[in-house]
Order: sequence, then C-alpha cells, then structure tokens
Amino acid sequence: MDNHTFARAGRSASIIGLGTWQLGADWGEVSESDALAVLEAAVGDGVTFLDTADVYGDGRSEQVIGRFLASHEGLMVATKMGRRVDQVPANYTLANFRTWLDRSRANLGVDTIDLVQLHCPPSATIDADATYDALDRLVEEGVIAAYGVSVETSDQALSALARPNVASIQIILNAFRHKPLDSVLPAAADAGVGIIARVPLASGLLSGRYTESTTFAADDHRTFNRDGGAFDVGETFSGVDFATGVEAAQEFAALVAEHGPAGATPAQVALAWVAQQPGVTTVIPGARNPAQARANAAAGSLPPLSDDLLAGVRRIYDTHFRETIHSRW
Repeated sequence: MDNHTFARAGRSASIIGLGTWQLGADWGEVSESDALAVLEAAVGDGVTFLDTADVYGDGRSEQVIGRFLASHEGLMVATKMGRRVDQVPANYTLANFRTWLDRSRANLGVDTIDLVQLHCPPSATIDADATYDALDRLVEEGVIAAYGVSVETSDQALSALARPNVASIQIILNAFRHKPLDSVLPAAADAGVGIIARVPLASGLLSGRYTESTTFAADDHRTFNRDGGAFDVGETFSGVDFATGVEAAQEFAALVAEHGPAGATPAQVALAWVAQQPGVTTVIPGARNPAQARANAAAGSLPPLSDDLLAGVRRIYDTHFRETIHSRW
C-alpha cells in the first residue's frame, strides 16, 4: 500500500495503520495471543504505523506492542499520554510528562519513542506555550523523536497546528464526521503536519453489520459510553445517535454495492474514503482478529473512489448528520 510522510518527523507511515485501543481494553476481551496475531497479520500485509496509548488497558496495549517490536523492525509507533490523571491544565507539566514517558518507554522496550501525542487534553493545555516548551525539551533530550496532539475538536486542531514543531494531529474523521475537511486538513497540508485519522469506521457502524437490536459487552465502550459518561461521546459511534447511525450505515452499504469497487466491503470503502482525502497521512482502524486486520490493510490498495460514491457519501452526511454533528466537534 502507499506510504505517506510525516514531514516534521522525517518518518513515513502506511496509509492504513493499526489502532490498538482494542488490544488493551474497552472493546471486550482480547487475549494476548490474539493481540499478537492481529499485529502479525497487519504488519504482514503492509501496515507500518501502530497507534497506542498509556491508558489502553493500563499499559497492556503498549506492553503487547513492545513484545512485538522485539522481533520486528521498521515500524513507527505512536503512543499517547495525559489521561492517567485528571484532565486539567495543571497536570500537564514536564515532570509528569517524564513520569508518563518513562513508563511508556519501559512498556514499549525503547529508549526513544517515535511519536508521542497529548491524549485529548484541555483546550487551555493545547493553547499554552509551556506545553510545547516541555515537549521540545523532551525531543532535545532524546526521550521522544517527535510529538503531536490528539484532539476532539477542529478548533483544538487549528490551535495545535499553529505550533512550529507539532508533527501530527490525530482527529476523528469518517463518512459520518466531515468537519475536519473544512479547514483542518488543508491547514495541516500547508504546514506539513501529518494527519492521523481515528474512528474511521464510526466504532464499527460503517461496517454495515449492526442493527438497532445489536448489543455489545458490558466492558465495551459502545455500551458504557453512549451517553459520554466515561469520556467524550464523540469517541463512541462518532457521537451519532445509534439508531440513526444504523440507518445511515445501511444506506452507505447500498451505495457501496452500487458504486463501490468490485468486491470491496462497506468497511473497506469507508477506510478508503478517509485514506483518499487530501492531507490524510494514515488511518488507524482497530482489529480484533487477523482477518479484520488483513481486510483493513487491503483498503489501502483500493482504486480512487468514483464521483458517484463520493457524492453519495456527502448526501448521507448532509441528510443525517450535518445539522447535529458538524458544529459540535
């Protein structure tokens, strides 16, 4: 598959990466052997970018990746920090950064972390000069090679993009969440900042496999965070109403059947839709088994999507989501 460059980090990444939240927690149980099998399948099919965080399974995701890295080279690993404590500006200090990163380096088995991202911090932290002074210090010391910010809103992304050493912005982008197309992606492209697109399948909705009666495990965020009680509701089904999302996903699946590449699934076309947006560096779908990982990777090799399909995606978004979603994030 194609590789795109994080210009400010001097590294390249596969256009389809792998998100590993599900290998740590909050998506139901995944054994370590299954997690390693997912990593093996993804990397075997061309994935070179792995995204994790220090809170995924309280470090479990990082630890599994660390064991994988011991026998695999040439991968870019991005982790995130900042959600082990209350998300208030006073906690985003150089001392805390050191503590969190020492733990992540031990989990990953590396001296220098390829890319660290602030994990959806408060807007005041994103706006503060001290945040970037601390991160620049850690780059100088070799603790991290580069840094970025994972954000909830487009306004937060634009604030971080104004900083000269920010290498990446991670933001939710999918067929049900179009706001970043307006200004974030063009600004990132102009600045040479990489875009990491997360939640590309709207927490699985865009696979077209769910109905209104579908249920999820009690320890799956698609059960316990539907009202935003644990973290930003936009991280679960992209913040869309589940029943509306199911209806729109059925329309999307019909659109793919009529205008999509031959043999491609709705999930693959949804990933390709994100990957083919100008300015996107890598897309990070999760996978709970090797078959999913390989199917996701194959989306990186799909041909350009047709004008009819792209118009249909816009129509679905305008009909179901623009009014309720576009101004919110």
